[in-house]
Amino acid sequence: MAQQFPGIISTTLNLLDQFQVTLTSPASSATSQTPAKNADAQENSTTSALPLLANAAAGLKAQVTKLSLLAINSPFTHSAVITVLRACNESILPSLVTAALLVTPAEYTKAFHSEVLVLVKTTLAEFSTLVKDVKGIAQQKDTAKKDDPKKKEEDISKVSKDAITVAVGRVWDACDAVAEVANKGVVGFVMRRVEQWRDLVKDAVEELEEWDPEGDDDFFDDLMGDEKDGHDSDEDSDDEQENAALQEQKKSTLRFLKPVAQVYPAVITYRLKNAGDLPLSSTGGVARLESLMINLQNVPEQVDEVVGALYESNWNKAAEHLKNIQKQASQAVNSVAASWNADGGADSEATPGDKFTVWSKTWLKVMEEVSKSINTVPLQ
Repeated sequence: MAQQFPGIISTTLNLLDQFQVTLTSPASSATSQTPAKNADAQENSTTSALPLLANAAAGLKAQVTKLSLLAINSPFTHSAVITVLRACNESILPSLVTAALLVTPAEYTKAFHSEVLVLVKTTLAEFSTLVKDVKGIAQQKDTAKKDDPKKKEEDISKVSKDAITVAVGRVWDACDAVAEVANKGVVGFVMRRVEQWRDLVKDAVEELEEWDPEGDDDFFDDLMGDEKDGHDSDEDSDDEQENAALQEQKKSTLRFLKPVAQVYPAVITYRLKNAGDLPLSSTGGVARLESLMINLQNVPEQVDEVVGALYESNWNKAAEHLKNIQKQASQAVNSVAASWNADGGADSEATPGDKFTVWSKTWLKVMEEVSKSINTVPLQ
């Protein structure tokens, strides 16, 4: 068995390298938008890839645990390590990569597809590091035995043991991340992203609420100290007018942003929470999720730009970003205004009993109203 060991471990490392290349440049059939499949085929794909992904990650984690124990404990048993590596080579690693390739953008959204590829590639890279560490230990053991066949095998050094422990922990974390995203599914993934963007918008709005334009002037007045003379009444008057304008701009901006911030919890509650796989199986559901994510993702950055522009007293710039926010938030709301049960036909927009549909119509009217104040605030 010791003679087979170098070949087996070399095979494992080569497979890991090849699989990482495969996931870095997946086949065009896996990354491009494929023609629409019938409902049964799509359901079979979406229900098989993620369980396979989760099971493969769990299987790799279990084998890694065995591998670490075999590596750090004496005697080093080549046959046992070979058994573990063969299980990984012949079943677990191919299943992990196959599952990742089955998660196509057309059926799972581009963002989820990219997330899975990154997580699986990270898992393969971390496992490769562990295998290399095990290979190093095996070489040390073999060299020591060759030099003195009668000498009792010594335990590995603390440095080597610590390296194995750290490598195993990193593989475990990577496997857990893969299993988590697979178990939560596309909708769970989207919901987590929307929650993150919600928090960013909330933080920016709270920061703007705490901002006092007059406080900035007081800071600079204190900084200038005695350099100011007593003949600045005109300058003080200008400052008062500017502060009044900034206060009005702040008020208008907050009135505008608060309905925008409400989009995120509304989408989570009425369109994502407890939705299961319905968005994936519904007609145009994946495209709607794509549109939802693209637009909601762009809003936090735009909000930060608005806050920064107000700090700079640049209302023209702030108003420009506010218009972008209105456009993107409205597109996000419209993308999921109809329920997931809507079939995309003539009646797809007529869902009067749906709470979010009713809410979205009210929200659009509110946004139309609050946007008027943006155009009436004096420009600087």
